[in-house]
Amino acid sequence: MQSAFPKISKIKFEGPKSKNPLAFKHYNASEVVAGKTMREHLRFAVVYWHTFRGTGSDPFGSGTMLRPWDDGTNSVANAQNRVRAAFEFIEKLGAPYYCWHDRDVAPEGSTLAESNKNFDAVAKVLKEEQKRTGIKLLWGTANAFSNPRYMHGAGTSCNADVFAYAAAQIKKAMEVTHELKGEGYTFWGGREGYMTLLNTDMKRELNHLAALLHMAVAYKKQIGFKGQFYIEPKPKEPTKHQYDSDSAACLNFLREHGLLPHFKLNIETNHATLAGHTMQHELEVAGAAGALGSIDANTGDELLGWDTDQFPTNIYLTTYTMLSILKYGGIKTGGVNFDAKVRRESFEPIDLFHAHIGGMDAFARGLKIAAAIRKDGRLEKFVQQRYSSWDSGIGAKIESGKVGFKELEAHILAKGEADSNSSGRQEFLENLINEFI
Repeated sequence: MQSAFPKISKIKFEGPKSKNPLAFKHYNASEVVAGKTMREHLRFAVVYWHTFRGTGSDPFGSGTMLRPWDDGTNSVANAQNRVRAAFEFIEKLGAPYYCWHDRDVAPEGSTLAESNKNFDAVAKVLKEEQKRTGIKLLWGTANAFSNPRYMHGAGTSCNADVFAYAAAQIKKAMEVTHELKGEGYTFWGGREGYMTLLNTDMKRELNHLAALLHMAVAYKKQIGFKGQFYIEPKPKEPTKHQYDSDSAACLNFLREHGLLPHFKLNIETNHATLAGHTMQHELEVAGAAGALGSIDANTGDELLGWDTDQFPTNIYLTTYTMLSILKYGGIKTGGVNFDAKVRRESFEPIDLFHAHIGGMDAFARGLKIAAAIRKDGRLEKFVQQRYSSWDSGIGAKIESGKVGFKELEAHILAKGEADSNSSGRQEFLENLINEFI
């Protein structure tokens, strides 16, 4: 196969003063920050779906992307050729990982057997390219939402045969992920939700979804797959309401159905926005529950109420994200996965490099700034001081469960009034962050 990007060399780190648009200004993979290299902290992953299957189409127009390596057919041969182009891109970019949906990498056939055969043929080339380049699979997943059979959902479908088909498709995706030594497997309920409650038995659908996930847990043990399972929250779109609506809803579902020990969350910035949360909020909810696993690194346009999946370039966003990630011990099994797409108007192959370089540099800066803030210690010290009344006296007794209403009433009767509150000093803290950015 001829080079897909013949005029582009491997992207190098040239430092903040470089004017080269095809060089890293801040991401230096071997630079040590807070005890680990940037490569180890960030574990960057390139996604197959947007980067190599995105066409630039939208509800108002057809595709715009120029992809010379793609012949436009849905053949297995073209899919195999696309794999080689993808790995050339990832290798030149210097990202250590990639991710896929099953139907991204291999064409769907007219039957499940044909789809599985196509998948195996393309997985063979994926395996060859992984061996050639050293690039690893961060996680795989099944696209159980695009085909019309999934119009009512997959694990939550009102049609038992569709549930069975989804289970079979997930089984195969797990097997291929395991074969390719994937480090995780993600479940995203693209249509696991409803458009109207008038035709929905919510309890039954949620029980069915839990049953599907329990089957996946059992099969994971059966085949010896050691990778981490993830759930990815999203509140809406394409459904009006999705059951995995945000971190809190996912955790509640997993706890209720006895699944929490087997899953962590893969949290996306744009999905957090759609849920009416910040990315930091979603990370804190997951982190506090010990369920922070991986992130989809993108952003949305706050003037548009839909999932725009733009590349992250906002340094405040990446700083706040990395503050929470470092707070909870860093990313261990997941990664910083660029579930992001170039704009419809950015249609040339070189734009894929510009987008990923910018996102990687933005997260590298966020990592360095967050690490510096934590080393400085003033932010952490302020928060500790704000809650100091809980470290001794009545506060410590409350947290240890040694008092009840009667004891608390006696405490306040003796004091006459609660101690005065201290200022939250939000403006001071925002100024503190600005010192480092």
